[in-house]
Amino acid sequence: MITAPQELRDQLSDRKTLRGKVTVCSRFRPSGNHLRPPSQAAKFALRSTAQRIQALDEEIASLDRELDQLVAAAAPRTVQLLGISTGHAGQLLVTAGQNIERLRSESSFSMLCGASPLPASSGKTTRHRLNYGGDRQANRALHLIAVCRLRYCERTRAYAKRRTAEGKTQRDIMRCLKRYIAREVFNSLRADLADTAQPRPAVSTTIMCGNPGFGINRIRT
Repeated sequence: MITAPQELRDQLSDRKTLRGKVTVCSRFRPSGNHLRPPSQAAKFALRSTAQRIQALDEEIASLDRELDQLVAAAAPRTVQLLGISTGHAGQLLVTAGQNIERLRSESSFSMLCGASPLPASSGKTTRHRLNYGGDRQANRALHLIAVCRLRYCERTRAYAKRRTAEGKTQRDIMRCLKRYIAREVFNSLRADLADTAQPRPAVSTTIMCGNPGFGINRIRT
């Protein structure tokens, strides 16, 4: 679009968004038998790229529809929470894993997401800093949820305003918000995964002692 002839650049300049430019490029009709002129070659290249973008957009939309159904079935409570989209809930599901019972508390989940506070006190100063460990994709999901709530949730904005008046920085406020969101998400995920948990079948194990035919049967669940 930058190096195309001036007449093509003029057509594309009327559209301000990338999607609009893609629509214009997809409608180009270059001469298939005469691509030596720069304008025809540029039209061919731009149409090819635009069609590829449109095909990928359609594929993304199709996959998003399937993902919406899967995540809604696996975590119906979680997707109902404010600011949690299908992508956020899907990432947090992957981070928690189906065996969420391995996490002893919501503190363990926040540590897993890199949202747990780490002491950074020095002298008479008592403070905590951000945790740069854990699953960074889950931490990013918590961060985006916090940003959404700061924009649309009155309670969250009031909390941020109060903490700012107390002298907290924006980084400290975001750390606290992500910690609170991690607690809320952990409880909802645990309830969601408990509904879908399958009971483990009983396994019969025979331990032979002494001569064949004489053994001790134990049932392990």
